[in-house]
Amino acid sequence: MKTAYIITGMILMAYAVEGGGFVKPTETELRARLTPEQFQVTQKNGTERPFTGEYYQHTEPGIYVDVVSGEPLFSSLDKFDSGCGWPAFARPIEQKAVADKPDRSHGMLRTEIRSRQADSHLGHVFDDGPRDRGGLRYCINSAALRFIPLAEMEQQGYDKWLPLFEQSDSKTDANQLETAILAGGCFWGMQEILRAIDGVITTRVGYCGGNLPNATYQDVKTGRTGHAEAIKVVFNPQKISFSTLLTDWFFRMHDPTTLNRQGNDIGDSYRSTIFYFDDQQRATANAAIKAVAQAGRWRKPPVTTVEHVRNWSDAEDYHQDYLQKNPGGYTCHWLREW
Repeated sequence: MKTAYIITGMILMAYAVEGGGFVKPTETELRARLTPEQFQVTQKNGTERPFTGEYYQHTEPGIYVDVVSGEPLFSSLDKFDSGCGWPAFARPIEQKAVADKPDRSHGMLRTEIRSRQADSHLGHVFDDGPRDRGGLRYCINSAALRFIPLAEMEQQGYDKWLPLFEQSDSKTDANQLETAILAGGCFWGMQEILRAIDGVITTRVGYCGGNLPNATYQDVKTGRTGHAEAIKVVFNPQKISFSTLLTDWFFRMHDPTTLNRQGNDIGDSYRSTIFYFDDQQRATANAAIKAVAQAGRWRKPPVTTVEHVRNWSDAEDYHQDYLQKNPGGYTCHWLREW
């Protein structure tokens, strides 16, 4: 039996991928583990406001799992834009993953969809979906879901579902992808630029380089943990190399010459840092810094540090894709003309 570990809020939860093994937490435990909205949706049959959910316009390849149990529910391959204001899927990842029941609330008869194992309320299913894909529309609350990127499915224990993507025309071999972690000030603006680069598969903001495992924003903002606000970038090196990602993008989107500062943001959490996973990435990072300095791209030399990846933790959900959810929100990042 394999066990997949996922983060719900900031709590580690386990899902037995192959056959049973899940014991639903108590209501008290769920209240502690879930955000208020996640609890209200999954446990009290609530509904998030339309057009506000984290995954409403989410298009990255991967699977969506139950935020309570981690059981796989839907695939990005079956996701489509229905215009309804909630994530919409043509079918579940496996029919046995969900259960339906009549819902006579609000003076109408609808079909409610619940996760089979954790009995979480997910949303409803309607018969106005794409005809060429079965004719159904699974209208699901983002708050009931947790997304597992394609590039992380194997390491998180969901490799059983990788063949779905191997059969797809949009296949990207997860084994050929690379991961970089970059820091250059407030991660909101960095993520917005990085996500649009050709060859970048997924981006996720978080905290890296500090002395505290599982750091939260409340921890980092004290300035005592040593973490930098950073972005985990999964990219296809056949389309963009790590070196090019650094020299042509990273060093253009922030000022690498200001020590522990970007714009009005001051402190070591806003430092310019390239985190490396191995010696090859470290050498590439140092070479990129040298190349940028020698090219005179900036009037002062870069103060970018090169640090080993240490104590990465995902940032809270409200930080993820922030400028997608809040167009016109704060950012001090833009691409310089070189």
